[in-house]
Amino acid sequence: MRKERPELLIPASNLEVLKVAVTYGADAVYIGGEMFSLRAKAKNFSNADMKEGIAFAHTHDTKVYVTANITAHNRDIDACYKYFEEMKEIKPDALIISDPGVFMIAQEVCPEIDLHISTQANNVNYQTYQFWHKQGATRVVSARELSIKEIGEIRSHIPDELEIETFVHGAMCISYSGRCLLSNYFTGRDANLGACTHPCRWKYYISEESRPGEYLPIEENERGTYIFNSKDLCMIEHIPDIVKAGIDSMKIEGRMKTALYVATVARTYRQALDDYFTDPKLYESRIPYYKEEIAKCTYRQFTTGFFYGPTTHDTQIYDSNTYVREYTYLGLIGEKNEAGMYGLEQRNKFSVGEEIEVMKPNGENILATVKAITDEDGNAMESCPHPKQKIFVDLGMELNERDLLRRKEEA
Repeated sequence: MRKERPELLIPASNLEVLKVAVTYGADAVYIGGEMFSLRAKAKNFSNADMKEGIAFAHTHDTKVYVTANITAHNRDIDACYKYFEEMKEIKPDALIISDPGVFMIAQEVCPEIDLHISTQANNVNYQTYQFWHKQGATRVVSARELSIKEIGEIRSHIPDELEIETFVHGAMCISYSGRCLLSNYFTGRDANLGACTHPCRWKYYISEESRPGEYLPIEENERGTYIFNSKDLCMIEHIPDIVKAGIDSMKIEGRMKTALYVATVARTYRQALDDYFTDPKLYESRIPYYKEEIAKCTYRQFTTGFFYGPTTHDTQIYDSNTYVREYTYLGLIGEKNEAGMYGLEQRNKFSVGEEIEVMKPNGENILATVKAITDEDGNAMESCPHPKQKIFVDLGMELNERDLLRRKEEA
């Protein structure tokens, strides 16, 4: 029997961010280990951190899925066996895999762990879903290129127990569900081995065949044109369609994003989902609020991607490759010291007397003035200029662990 309410699946780059994802509303979190993850530049999880993260998540009734979705070469096979032996001991709730050979190894080594088929496997039709179901997969992640209608058609042609996971928010790739070859061609860093350099965000020129060495700029304005640069996906105002299509898990992209991004997106989608299942009219009335909140983390404008038909020029950003950033991440609140001040590891500079915002998991955003800052030894500071410096702050209010501090930037 399928569950009525979709799962909210949130990314995490490290143990700290996993705890943020859980605290701010995730039903499940997906992470990468130190091997076989398609985010080689992400910090990823050591086995010890993975164990601690899974234990923390399970204490809060949250699942953890581990990605192992590289396209494996012969040289990777022996290491795959070893890696899945480690996963057998660590016991994540599922493994996310794209390569059929890797899938078979996981089935052989740890058959008790659920296997999910990654979007990298380009899953675009119900026969593919049925194939993976017969192999023993419990979930298939849809390709980003599917429309909401196509996903609904897949749902009607597959068993109820086979789950559909779909990206509903985050960065879009120029190539078919992440299978871009430009990074490997230009830099030798293979996107399908987790080392993408994101050449879709670069500027390009064109060359005429009979004029070798003569490059013609592609120009939208004086800054050039970014012809491959997609807007970010956002389906926060289309949850009724997601539910109607039979999507079981709403997946957020962003395993290289900050705690601010994860907290903001998790909390906003959590509120939207809960509001919708409480009262659809309440959800509809709060859509402007959700859109305002979701824009408080970095993003590249928003689009609904392929959900409502083929993409057009409106889904691209031609004049810039930069993020919109309305808020700056300052740090996560930790434990209180004997002086009644709260510890944190600073992520961006702020000063005594400055007005900042406390973002709470329950949906509250509270403005506060920085009353005092000290270093680890209790020495007073006027500001905290050094990245990742461990400090203590007094905001003149009671705080809780993993409250997030941010600052609104002037337009």
